[in-house]
Amino acid sequence: MAMNANAPITVIPEAETYRIIARAIEYLSVPGPEAADVTALAHALSISERQLVETFRRWCGLTPKSFAQAVALDHARKLLRDNLSVLDTSYELGLSGPSRLHDLFVTYDAVPPGIYRAKGAGLEVDWGFAQSPFGRVCLMMTQYGVAGISFADEHGDDHAFNDLATRWPNAKFNRNDAVIAPIVSRIFDPQRWDPEQPVRLVMIGSQFEIKVWETLLKVPAGRAATYGEVARAVGRPDAARAIGRAVGRNPISFVVPCHRIVGSTGALTGYHWGIVRKRAILGWEAGLVASS
Repeated sequence: MAMNANAPITVIPEAETYRIIARAIEYLSVPGPEAADVTALAHALSISERQLVETFRRWCGLTPKSFAQAVALDHARKLLRDNLSVLDTSYELGLSGPSRLHDLFVTYDAVPPGIYRAKGAGLEVDWGFAQSPFGRVCLMMTQYGVAGISFADEHGDDHAFNDLATRWPNAKFNRNDAVIAPIVSRIFDPQRWDPEQPVRLVMIGSQFEIKVWETLLKVPAGRAATYGEVARAVGRPDAARAIGRAVGRNPISFVVPCHRIVGSTGALTGYHWGIVRKRAILGWEAGLVASS
């Protein structure tokens, strides 16, 4: 008997959505967007084609094929074409300028250098876990602001916690999911990105790392920059390799957008939390920009 096209579909639970999306991204990354077979993909995921399309639309506003196109190499190259002026323009406009239209509204500080040298001694850190569009996250909050965001679903909660906590081993860590949950909601829900209530960050790193992370904040959603461009922006044009290390050590995933840094050819090079998640975030942002 034919299926009723108007019949309600079973909605994928929020906690399962990113697992479905991640498996779909792995599938779509192999043949490329033009060869994407949505029917076969749905079958491989053991869900209906309609469920798959609606899950993608609810998650990022795009169909699976449009999503695949948004994270393809050709698209990344297009994002880079006029990017030579993106960082300079962003510096001139400031964080609240038009280039931040589709992005988080944030303010940030660096901790006193003494705290960094003392590996977090004297720092009180509230931390916990909550769900995000990109899987389960661990978030760390200090009296200065959000200090860390890591992803837990691939390697587990302990790995996500330790990835951040070992950077500041002398800090005092207090588990408090109730404090963390509303902060995660504000960060990952575009409807709650408000310049009147910015997300406050604190950057804990070397002076060089902080300069790099500040530069990453200048790259708006829907754009990309290369490691070489970041190197030139921080006044170290010959330090692309050091830039890469600093980008990889960014402790505030997603908010400080290291996922927008690509290779000189536009290739989606390494990401601390995996290429699949990098594709997921870039595609999600592409849907956000397209729908505005």
